[in-house]
Amino acid sequence: MNFRHEWKHPINYADLLAVRQRLRAVAGPDSHAPEGKYFVRSLYFDTPSDTALREKLDGVNWREKFRIRYYNRDPSLIRLEKKSKRNSLCRKESAALSQAEAQAAADGVLDWMPDCGRPLVRELYRKMTCQLLRPKTIVDYTREAFVYAPGNVRVTLDYDIRTGLGCTDFLNSRCITVPARDAPVILEVKWDEFLPSVIQDAVQLNNRRASAFSKYAACRVYG
Repeated sequence: MNFRHEWKHPINYADLLAVRQRLRAVAGPDSHAPEGKYFVRSLYFDTPSDTALREKLDGVNWREKFRIRYYNRDPSLIRLEKKSKRNSLCRKESAALSQAEAQAAADGVLDWMPDCGRPLVRELYRKMTCQLLRPKTIVDYTREAFVYAPGNVRVTLDYDIRTGLGCTDFLNSRCITVPARDAPVILEVKWDEFLPSVIQDAVQLNNRRASAFSKYAACRVYG
């Protein structure tokens, strides 16, 4: 998979209302959001010295992070994802996990990983054994997503960002999450070779600039 361009803009709720209306006029809804929005739950991994968090806060140009994710509180489809970042370019790799595999990874049970036949799972195994990568926190949020075929554009609006604090039992629907302190709405735009002007106009906001905001970092604010 090639790297894609990525913009992130922290915005407020009034901005969300404006951008949402513009996008509805020019772009289509994402196929994962038949009702216009969906719920995302992720479990993020990091090292004992918080390498992923520190590299994010320090603005390291080449970095990566691992997470396990499912949608709409339905754990029948779970994905292991690795997101790599190179300056303003990003790439996401993924592999399917069963509920039992996801729970095992969250619990630090690794013996099933080497022979699973999925390269990304084997990479996570190497980093859990060599770098001591382990689950750190749950990140919950609501997402509205739009797609535009020219340029393979995807625009998302993420809000109600919540943290599981130190909880990593992300398959437990009763796991309590709390609002991440001062977390804004996040407008994110991804595209391949070019960003069509109609989308540029739709997401344009006065006095808003691209920022390296991280939902994971925001959800680690409590530790």
